[in-house]
Amino acid sequence: MKIIEAKNYEEMSRFASEKVQACIDENIQPNLGLATGSTPIGLYKHLISSNKKGDVSFRNVTTFNLDEYVKLSETDPNSYRYFMNEELFNHVDIDKNNTHVPNGKATDLDQECLDYENKIREAGGIDLQILGIGANGHIGFNEPGTSFQSRTQIVKLDEQTRVANSRFFDSMDDVPTHAITTGIGTIMDSKEIILLISGSAKKEAYERLINGEVSEEFPASVLQNHSNCIVIVDKESIS
Repeated sequence: MKIIEAKNYEEMSRFASEKVQACIDENIQPNLGLATGSTPIGLYKHLISSNKKGDVSFRNVTTFNLDEYVKLSETDPNSYRYFMNEELFNHVDIDKNNTHVPNGKATDLDQECLDYENKIREAGGIDLQILGIGANGHIGFNEPGTSFQSRTQIVKLDEQTRVANSRFFDSMDDVPTHAITTGIGTIMDSKEIILLISGSAKKEAYERLINGEVSEEFPASVLQNHSNCIVIVDKESIS
């Protein structure tokens, strides 16, 4: 892993935006793996700004999001499809037919997982995957104990993860218990990975990522084995 230390969240977001724009420029039909949550919002703001200035175009870009909550429709404000539309897709020149998010309302969720995995494979794989990290080391919704060989699957969310995400919901009772997530094996197939780490709450996770052993009990540790992974971390996360 290559480590880039940013002085703050804004600089981290700008560095990440430059990497994404380079990927788009270097590939005729780039496939981007995207993440949700508070960490990548700054990145998306930079990309929107660059698009409006004419510095980058998304016309030939295809995107695949990491995950989606089970049982939430795409019109639900807490769904990740809604999040991506609001934070990026509605504001850039991308064809929404080329933006893919797992369908948490699918009648057959197992088939949805297989179909999503196949879409990524048929597109030629992910050129650049954006990741955040959970306090427990999860990437996507791959919780501790997930196999490093896992593919797109339905997962039961760790209670720590549900508590962390409860700030987006009216109450804990409203936080979904399950999600569809691309697996760790799928993530590791990406040609390039950028892991964004921001805030003092991620200090322990960053420390364990950098200095801990590679273990399925800390899913993000697998990134130590990726040949082209960049970690962009702000000063608040550095112990």
